[in-house]
Amino acid sequence: MSKILIRGAKVLGGEPQDVLIDGETIAEVGNGLSAEGATVVEADGKILLPGLVDLHTHLREPGREDSETVLTGTRAAASGGFTAVFAMANTFPVADTAGVVEQVWRLGKESGYCDVQPIGAVTVGLEGKQLSELGAMHDSAAGVTVFSDDGKCVDDAVIMRRALEYVKAFGGVVAQHAQEPRLTEGAQMNEGIVSAELGLGGWPSVAEESIIARDVLLAEHVGSRVHICHLSTAGSVEIVRWAKSRGIDVTAEVTPHHLLLTDELVRSYNPVYKVNPPLRTERDVLALREALADGTIDIVATDHAPHPHEDKDCEWAAAAMGMVGLETALSVVQQTMVETGLLDWAGVAERMSVKPARIGSLEGHGRPIAAGEPANLTLVDSAYRGVVDPAGFASRSRNTPYEGRELPGRVTHTFLRGRATVVDGKLA
Repeated sequence: MSKILIRGAKVLGGEPQDVLIDGETIAEVGNGLSAEGATVVEADGKILLPGLVDLHTHLREPGREDSETVLTGTRAAASGGFTAVFAMANTFPVADTAGVVEQVWRLGKESGYCDVQPIGAVTVGLEGKQLSELGAMHDSAAGVTVFSDDGKCVDDAVIMRRALEYVKAFGGVVAQHAQEPRLTEGAQMNEGIVSAELGLGGWPSVAEESIIARDVLLAEHVGSRVHICHLSTAGSVEIVRWAKSRGIDVTAEVTPHHLLLTDELVRSYNPVYKVNPPLRTERDVLALREALADGTIDIVATDHAPHPHEDKDCEWAAAAMGMVGLETALSVVQQTMVETGLLDWAGVAERMSVKPARIGSLEGHGRPIAAGEPANLTLVDSAYRGVVDPAGFASRSRNTPYEGRELPGRVTHTFLRGRATVVDGKLA
């Protein structure tokens, strides 16, 4: 078994220490550790974090391999410092059976760049009419614990209640895409001053907030767990904060792009900024940052949504919704949360590794950087500054809103169970 000595790393942003990896496990953490028999990685004060975990990734396979595959998606994940991702169910065919989730899970095993935990669809075909084989997916080799119709809302309250009741039996969680469909018919961007000036169909905040309010009350009634995907409004923050104050078992995520970008960017009519939920106002962005800092929002999740060139290089109304995010997520969080003083690096680790793994019941990830723990680690050069060039992405798609923008930080090394998947910023 190989040994790797990471020398002089700031563990969770603290004082420099050495970390010795022996095989798949962290053998020792301390100062002045022996490098005998080990490959040495000179950290030189870089930040060492537990491997990042993304609770919301679209890998597109099976069915849309022109956008992404499990292999290219996991290579992108490793490049961004992730050692595990949860793959959303809106594939073709939909991941609503044990057979499909097992296929995705096995493709993840074969890729070797990060662990892939499939998310099962709540309803058959994402149609919102009939519950999927929730128990069978949980009992499969993939061991599914998170279920979501992401891309579509489970808007039928009866179906949502039944799903919450069903997953409660095995400690699962329903992750809701909160979007009241009748309130967003023809919507193209956030409803507000900018949409009015541009003449684009408005997407009101209440379309998100009304579903969240309903679902936290359903979760309270059933005594089950609900997770809110890509929360995007100040009003949604207040509802989740109220629900947590009542003891309701609700968790929530925010995407990096909702922490940084606003609907003012839509004035360019560049479809790269078209996303679901839409970019909101500066007031919403600031509320989301504060909520992530104080724990009302539990985690950051990328909502990595790759699309081929032709689905984005078109007029706004015809363009697909979504942005790639795995390779830029940590940099955006550094800029919006660390450099603003809202979070320290330990807080980043909590929200991008520890809590996502906990919400998804994922073993071996989000663990302390300590002797005896799995060596799933990410080394970050926080002093780095660079301009985003999607031509260098590992993802198959290039639909990033950050092209040409300078962002801080760079993942230099990623370790999956002691094996380097990224070395000196390049895939191993």
